[in-house]
Amino acid sequence: MFIQTEATPNPDTIKFLPGQPVAGDRGPFDFPDAASARMSLLARALFQVDGVERVFLGSDFVSINKASAKDWRHVKPMVLAAIMDHYMSGLPVVEEGAPGLSDETEYEGETAEIVNEIKELIETRVRPAVAQDGGDITFQRFDPETGIVHLSMRGACAGCPSSTMTLKQGIENMLRTYVPEVTAVEAAL
Repeated sequence: MFIQTEATPNPDTIKFLPGQPVAGDRGPFDFPDAASARMSLLARALFQVDGVERVFLGSDFVSINKASAKDWRHVKPMVLAAIMDHYMSGLPVVEEGAPGLSDETEYEGETAEIVNEIKELIETRVRPAVAQDGGDITFQRFDPETGIVHLSMRGACAGCPSSTMTLKQGIENMLRTYVPEVTAVEAAL
């Protein structure tokens, strides 16, 4: 098994590509700490590696955020071993029946149309671009009173030094161009 790695704009994050499906169509799954990784055997194994702080499972990749005090020279080989061991075991990445990430808020009327347009732009233009860097950005909510769109940043995007610039100069400008009701974009906490 050969696992490719790619650097990301976040110096504390590396994208690992095992050449096999990771979360597939069920994900993505974001595990900000070991306690949140109960539903994934792979994520639990990765949190056993000294220095791993966050695990993000994309459709065909794993993004690992390490502690800034740790060096990739020590963390990377152990992460590669954990990923290889998991895939060689034949066990599922995520347990059956595990819930994926979803948006629960319902919108009505004109606001629903605006939200659908925002979601479509994020799905077709934003998510594919940030997935190349090992991250993910998803819609959380839209406030029709203020025009503010709240987006959740995960994987390599979470804690990335350039994520604020990406939000403001890239995504905000695009959404304001195509959806005049949008006045600003903010990271959801």
